[in-house]
Amino acid sequence: MASRLEINFIRLLSRCESIASEKRGETEWRLEKYVGALEEMLVALRKSPSKPTPEVLTEYTRKVDFLKGLLEAEKLSSPTEKALANQFLAPGRTPTIANERMPATKTVHMQTKARCTGEMRDELLGTGLSGKGTSETDLRNRRGLPLDERQSAAELDAVLQHHHNLQEKLAEDMLNLARNLKNNTMAAQNIIRQDNQTLSHSMRQADLNFEKLKTESERLEQHTKKSVNWLLWLMLILVSFTFISMILFIRIFPRLR
Repeated sequence: MASRLEINFIRLLSRCESIASEKRGETEWRLEKYVGALEEMLVALRKSPSKPTPEVLTEYTRKVDFLKGLLEAEKLSSPTEKALANQFLAPGRTPTIANERMPATKTVHMQTKARCTGEMRDELLGTGLSGKGTSETDLRNRRGLPLDERQSAAELDAVLQHHHNLQEKLAEDMLNLARNLKNNTMAAQNIIRQDNQTLSHSMRQADLNFEKLKTESERLEQHTKKSVNWLLWLMLILVSFTFISMILFIRIFPRLR
């Protein structure tokens, strides 16, 4: 069972993830304070006698580091720097509470990346954050951005798009691989099933042939015995007939003197 300290840590972590997923103003101070308290509780959790397993501690550390990195990225002034900093953040891999389908830090990461990308595009296109457009002076100021920053933003957008395309291609390849593996498994099962049926049929046929061979062997043995008996009687009759014929011949034709 989880200790009291771990339960409080999980509750505070879930609260921080909930605050991070909401749109916050510049005067919002709770998240930073809560993350500081999370760090202190994590240190105490590592020293606790009833500390969690190393895998769970690693996941907790990963989530706390993600929230710290998120706060540091939000303090950056340029949307390009924010997008680049968020690109290197590593969200948690498992849900914090049981009713989450997806880890909350992963959802926050996706939302933050989308928001930073939108701000970066707004800056490049010269649109205001309020969505009402800008004046001609603002447009001239936007066009007057240094060339290096514009190139960096364009390169970052290209890198993000490239990674997105790679992820889609990888997911499609994995889906095709799983589909091919399933088809091959089904084909192998069908072949094995047919081989088993053929083997069973061959065994039944072999049993029938063995029974037929046994029957024919018995019949042949009986026929052989009958043939020997008839031959013996025939030889006896022939010998008897020959003996009687010789006696009659001697009686009928006496020896000449």
